[in-house]
Amino acid sequence: MNGLDLLGPDQRGLFIGGTWREAEDDARFDVIDPADGSVITDVADGSIPDAVEALDAAVAVQADWAATPPRERGEILRRAFELITARADDFAHLMSLEMGKTVKEAKGEVAYGAEFFRWYAEEAVRIHGRWMQAPAGGSRLLTIKKPVGPCLFITPWNFPLAMGTRKVGPAIAAGCTMVIKPAAQTPLTMLALAATLAEVGLPAGVLNVVTTKHTGEFSETLQADDRLRKVSFTGSTGVGRLLVKQSADQLQRLSMELGGNAPFVVFEDADVDAAVEGAMVAKMRNMGEACTAANRFLVHEDVAAEFAEKLGKRMGGLTLGRGQDDGVDVGPLIDEKAVESVSQLVTDAVHDGAKVVVGGETPDGPGYFYPPTVLLDVPADSAINTEEIFGPVAPITTFRSEEEAIRQANSTEYGLSSYVYTRDLSRTIRLAEALEFGMVGVNTGLVSNPAAPFGGVKSSGFGREGGFEGIEEYLETTYVALPVS
Repeated sequence: MNGLDLLGPDQRGLFIGGTWREAEDDARFDVIDPADGSVITDVADGSIPDAVEALDAAVAVQADWAATPPRERGEILRRAFELITARADDFAHLMSLEMGKTVKEAKGEVAYGAEFFRWYAEEAVRIHGRWMQAPAGGSRLLTIKKPVGPCLFITPWNFPLAMGTRKVGPAIAAGCTMVIKPAAQTPLTMLALAATLAEVGLPAGVLNVVTTKHTGEFSETLQADDRLRKVSFTGSTGVGRLLVKQSADQLQRLSMELGGNAPFVVFEDADVDAAVEGAMVAKMRNMGEACTAANRFLVHEDVAAEFAEKLGKRMGGLTLGRGQDDGVDVGPLIDEKAVESVSQLVTDAVHDGAKVVVGGETPDGPGYFYPPTVLLDVPADSAINTEEIFGPVAPITTFRSEEEAIRQANSTEYGLSSYVYTRDLSRTIRLAEALEFGMVGVNTGLVSNPAAPFGGVKSSGFGREGGFEGIEEYLETTYVALPVS
């Protein structure tokens, strides 16, 4: 089993207006297995005319889709949830093959990703406005919710299914049509998702997928079109800033889930063993290739040595290898550039005075692997504490006081997720209020939940995905004045 069976021979092209077809110029590009650098398969390389045709298809059915009863939209999502769940093994193997994560972890993503469809299947029928009497009397105020309209979704390679369902679910529930451009490194999972939605009855044109390596031209062209009303992007802050600038002329609605530099703060009163367990989740989920990954470990000087020793033993005991193989805990990084970036950050940290507890050496052989690594006594200003690592490296920096911990935690342009370990309830409240992050995990290394609003502040973006808040990103409010004689 490798998951490729989810896609028929004609389903590795573009999906536009409910039809699978080749790119306008018949161009294709290879999808690479990061475990050994081999070619898995190839997919259509969509052109700018293909992008415009996809938007044409979305625009053509927007009015009909918006008028579709909410229950019907919700039932499509429910059926998709059930089918994805039934095919969890196939989806997991496909993700593992093209992205590198272990099959076990990929199954976790399937469960998490599918849950967005179940959540928004239930939210589709709960879209509502309000009715009230004007304070001065004499009229009534009615507000109604309408879908934003055609959307552009640009999804990343690190969570090929969940970052798609987290956008597609609320858009379908709200009555929006969409064009999706998945990451060129991991297009197969999104194509399989499109095939699944078509199978459960999503009308042609509601969801369109264009695989392409021309990302910049693709987004620029569609954002210049006044028919596109919303952009949702998950990826780097640099690209996010560009998309925000490009949205200005058409004043498009935006949801930007961008980079992170999450602090993992361990206080002297923390349960160190529990903190180590939480650190393994917060750091090693997806080999550290996650915007929510713990990036900086800020540990009180009284427990730093104990924490480093125990975390080092756990990290050092992980098995590196191909994600589809039995017994493997850590798969490859996405590409050679990623390995070089992580390796350089570790080298620079050691040069700055950090001590290697475990790992730190790039292994020989094929594939894009880097070992789980723990560093102790990392200077606060070392590059590894200021840049997003996106790899399995845990740099530990010490602090002496709560005020110092807060100052270090907030000393970043990013503000996505943060983690705190303490047994002091009052301190927990102070930290939740003082930390400049969109999400705070207290005594847990996992903050993502389809029922919760996911998103950040500062250079980590704006807008929320998931929870009750997530569907609001796809709705506009119309106010109706009703005089009463």
